[in-house]
Amino acid sequence: MAMQKITIGTVLAIAAMGMVVSAFGVLVATRTISNYGNVSAVGVGVYWDSSCTNMVLSIDWGALEPGASVDKTIYIKNEGSLPVLLGMATENWSPASASSYMTLSWARESYVLNSGSVVQAVLTLSVSSGVSEITDFGFDIIISGTEAS
Repeated sequence: MAMQKITIGTVLAIAAMGMVVSAFGVLVATRTISNYGNVSAVGVGVYWDSSCTNMVLSIDWGALEPGASVDKTIYIKNEGSLPVLLGMATENWSPASASSYMTLSWARESYVLNSGSVVQAVLTLSVSSGVSEITDFGFDIIISGTEAS
């Protein structure tokens, strides 16, 4: 019998917003914008704390300068009954050109998370030193847990 990979709960959309300072170091905007997105977590929960009591609804990246990187620590809990492989993607960049200048990374890609376990993950948003004409941005983060084989 062939084994099938089953996606267990996967989609957690976290809206992420912030600001960028121009390439010349002149502040383009003086406010930080936070965007609240819908969270759908089936089998995988994403939290601000290791005890998994404060769910992540949005991430405020703050004011970012060209060439800067910002880290945000989150905790991922496998709320299902089977081990899962973690994955992350981004989508819905606003403006669309922001994805050419910004990169979101983490060290938990393909990490096996056992049932009931919690793992710390650091999300790193890096901004290119060549960024220009972007003052506000937003995007969705999709964290997925797919049944581990």
